[in-house]
Amino acid sequence: MPSDPSEFRALRILVVDDEDHIRVALTMCLETDGHRVVSVGTVEAALTETARQAFDLIFLDVRLGTQNGLDFIKPLLGENPWARIVVITAYASVETAVAAMKLGASDYLAKPFEPAQLLLLTQRVSERRQLEQKVEALQKALGAMDPEADFPTSSPILRESIEFARRVATASAPVLIHGERGTGKGRLARAIHEWSWRSQGPLATVSFEGRTADDIETELFGAATGAKTGAVAFCHGGTLILDEIGNMPLRLQPRLLTLLREREFERQDQFVRRPIDVRVVATSSSDLQRAVAMGQFREDLLVTLSMTQIDIPALRQRPEDVPMLADRYLAYLSREHHRTILGFSRDAAFVLKSHSWPGNIRELRNVVERAVLMCNSELVGLDHLPADLMNAAGNGKPAPGPAYQVGDLVPLEIIEQTHIRQVLASAKTLRRAAAILGVNASALCRKLKRLEAGAKNDDQLA
Repeated sequence: MPSDPSEFRALRILVVDDEDHIRVALTMCLETDGHRVVSVGTVEAALTETARQAFDLIFLDVRLGTQNGLDFIKPLLGENPWARIVVITAYASVETAVAAMKLGASDYLAKPFEPAQLLLLTQRVSERRQLEQKVEALQKALGAMDPEADFPTSSPILRESIEFARRVATASAPVLIHGERGTGKGRLARAIHEWSWRSQGPLATVSFEGRTADDIETELFGAATGAKTGAVAFCHGGTLILDEIGNMPLRLQPRLLTLLREREFERQDQFVRRPIDVRVVATSSSDLQRAVAMGQFREDLLVTLSMTQIDIPALRQRPEDVPMLADRYLAYLSREHHRTILGFSRDAAFVLKSHSWPGNIRELRNVVERAVLMCNSELVGLDHLPADLMNAAGNGKPAPGPAYQVGDLVPLEIIEQTHIRQVLASAKTLRRAAAILGVNASALCRKLKRLEAGAKNDDQLA
């Protein structure tokens, strides 16, 4: 997500201008704004400084005595390839700007200029550097690793579940991981294997969804004839993951109970039990208590499995994780797809935070990957998000307030807020609401943010 505009990052700035009063004025203005400034009057001195220290931003005058500053853009970038160069010229023209950009400059400033112009330009460079450094830090931390591999979270609920999983990983008791689809149950099951002393042993996953009982029986317990080895026998000394255990055929459940309680199993069509050392980790997104009540799941099997149960909260229960996960996915997937994307626009970030994510982190990953494939700029914007995600920005907003009418003796802002809330309540999507109000989706997002801030202030005063 983009940095908060209230955050400040001091830049290291080099000013190259042969006029003393320009150097002094620029230095005073930039240092007053908190930046660290070095000023020189010649290109030779500038090259010496860039060889000695790194700069984030270089202001370079076009006319430096008899020299043309444009001729030194490439040498300066050769010393500081990460720096942004802003050309200063009293002879601003389209030709000068185009020539500077072709040589590697990022912007230009025409004399005379106001301090506000200078500071706005500097602020843009500061925000970009923050985004670049955030991406660099994420890429360095992630490397080739999947963004979720270390279970990043700010949620106390999920942190407690992960810590509990690490503790039970060293035991041999069966584990039941429960959570909605897309919350990362399978990932946590594999992590428990990796955290255990069984990590050097075999690992296999058997899914019970959309398969016949005979196929599942053969995959689990093997066949009496032929070379088919079941997953149970294969995982001797390791871990067997049973995905969506609630769909396990009822007739096979007693054999699983035997495996868990007595550490023995029978191959298909055979009646000789064999000892086995395998740790079972089961996952479920269904209500197993309800399945027991309906006669679809054995109660004794559920008791055995749930002795060590880990619950994973849905993403909507830990909304504080959405920005961080989105950033990590963006860094990872941008690298995977060979794109250079620095972050999310404020409006896109607001929509992501507003969505309830019924598909959980799997849905978030898919949305970010789609955005990466569609994005052709440095920031993911609203146009890169799915259309059906846009109405999420209106979810959870306050219901329309009192029915104020035009002409009532209330501030104009109240009338505007009331009208926006009423339109949002009736429109199906954020885009539709924006069209009715005669603004674009970005403008409406900003208005929604102000409404949220106002509502919070009202709550604090109440």
